[in-house]
Amino acid sequence: MRFKHRDGSLVHLAYCTNVHAAEDLAGITAQLDTYAARIRDRLGTPLLGVGLWLARDAARSLAARPEETARLQEHLHRRGLETVTLNAFPYQGFQRPVVKHSVYTPDWTDPRRLAYTADCARVLAGLLPGDVTEGSVSTLPLGWRTPWTPQQHAAALANLGRLADELAAIEAETGRTVRVGLEPEPGCVVETTAQAARLLSTLPTDRIGVCLDTCHLAVQFEDPADALARLHGGGLDVVKAQLSRALHIPDPGAPEAADLLAEYAEPRFLHQTRTRRPDGAVCGADDLPDALHGPLSRTGPWRVHFHTPLHADPRPPLQATGAPLTDALTALLGGARAHVRHLEVETYTWSVLPETARPRGPRGLATAMAAELAHARAALLRLGLHEAGDGTGLAETGRPAPRPEVTVS
Repeated sequence: MRFKHRDGSLVHLAYCTNVHAAEDLAGITAQLDTYAARIRDRLGTPLLGVGLWLARDAARSLAARPEETARLQEHLHRRGLETVTLNAFPYQGFQRPVVKHSVYTPDWTDPRRLAYTADCARVLAGLLPGDVTEGSVSTLPLGWRTPWTPQQHAAALANLGRLADELAAIEAETGRTVRVGLEPEPGCVVETTAQAARLLSTLPTDRIGVCLDTCHLAVQFEDPADALARLHGGGLDVVKAQLSRALHIPDPGAPEAADLLAEYAEPRFLHQTRTRRPDGAVCGADDLPDALHGPLSRTGPWRVHFHTPLHADPRPPLQATGAPLTDALTALLGGARAHVRHLEVETYTWSVLPETARPRGPRGLATAMAAELAHARAALLRLGLHEAGDGTGLAETGRPAPRPEVTVS
């Protein structure tokens, strides 16, 4: 979906397809029909954004065969879909039975991470709609924090420097700008925006910036306005924001809270858990089971890295970080200037929610995801943005966006 900000810029809203398991081109196109086209119909919008996740093999194949990228773009076009952003954080196997720490490999010390991200950027340049000149790609914040040596840090920075060169070459060849955003995440080398600002001060900020995930911000107890000011003070842009909510537990010592939290301690994804001490320091456990069975203090609120649907609250006394999400959107888009143009709803945890909260079947998932996107759309409208429909008249190059030719019910 497209929105016009009061400063005249075009803001894109998409959902991230890492919620789906497909990792080859046939599966990716099938999921667009099964989910994305249905979601667009339910929302009644002429154009729906999809933030594609391309696993390693799919990205490599598409980058090597521009004609296949063109066919994928045409598939999007015919279904009233568009892609301006890719999620290149997971390398492969993101919906397999156990992911946990493997999502952080290969990290940025590894040439495979550089090659994969460059492939994603090249594919995105070929997928951008005709009236859009800039795309974004999100990536992991270097890697998991342990072990992490000075030698690893130097190797990661060198690979990011090479990535900046690759992005410049892509722009020279295609006329399309693709920027990459490092996504701070609890437990990683870069957990916070302060760490991101320090790290990125040594890199070309016209190519590499920050992807803000509002769940991660909340888990680290970061104030969104302060985080944005910190990034801007370092000359950094938010190239992309991922809209998500974390679990919030006001009283983790309450027996009913512990029982309900145990339903979220599932085996697939890592659910970093944090609390804030009276002195303001943030501490925690690397996974929810460790927090539930370990020494983490229960005298203050907990926040858990579990992406909860934007529109559906967990069972009380559990809560979700709705206020930090609203604060983040207000900081990014509520003022005279838009501080981000690419928004991606990233709830990839539908299949591991407590049993009573899971949607049933493809139609149920499409309905739930449409409700989540409608919630995000309403939040943007409350901030004073206006829905731009198919974007006609707002195009970055004056060329109208494609209109859907096929409706899938």
